[in-house]
Amino acid sequence: MSIQKKRIIISVLVIFVILLIDQGLKIWVKTHMLLGEDSYLHWASWNIPWMRLHFVENPGMAFGFSFPGIWGKLFLSLFRIILVVILIIILVLNADKYRLGFTIFLSIIIAGALGNLIDSAFYGLIFSESPYFQPGMSPAHFVPFGQGYAPFLMGKVVDMLYFPLCNCHFPSWVPFWGGRDFLFFRPIFNIADSSIFIGVLGLFIFKNKLEYNGKVSDHSRADEGA
Repeated sequence: MSIQKKRIIISVLVIFVILLIDQGLKIWVKTHMLLGEDSYLHWASWNIPWMRLHFVENPGMAFGFSFPGIWGKLFLSLFRIILVVILIIILVLNADKYRLGFTIFLSIIIAGALGNLIDSAFYGLIFSESPYFQPGMSPAHFVPFGQGYAPFLMGKVVDMLYFPLCNCHFPSWVPFWGGRDFLFFRPIFNIADSSIFIGVLGLFIFKNKLEYNGKVSDHSRADEGA
């Protein structure tokens, strides 16, 4: 089997595992929690207040950022599709030109982009609208395909990972923000967002180590182990 085929198989496995975790958690949150509902994560008998599941739906980009309006949402969904296609082409064409780390990091980015694309493309078609948290309300549920809360490409991305590590205070000598309180870390995100961030960060940090040296032979590449 060629290096390129091995790398593609590895890429498919990485993408599949990340998508399985990402979509599994999103579907659980969508069908078990109400919008705005907050839940501590319990580790054994420890109640960890800075590690929470907090259900929000994001119509836009990663970490809670968004483009306003219907056209902004449509633009973002189409952008995700184009991005995924371009990244897959880059991966296939360069699978045997870089070290294994390149394949893994790029696959992580692709998985993250696909994870959020699935939400925006299909969640509006297969789920009912999630109501805001209040007594007596039930979470969203699956509906017959096409009878959900939004048309194709107009669904909302499910976010739930929330890590409010501390309520901090700017010292009075800090320009502009001196004396103000702030929450760290405020953004609410999901596994797909994290994958994109980790993949991009990995490519940036290790970019010089991911390229094959021109003196490395094909035989040496094969000995690398994929």
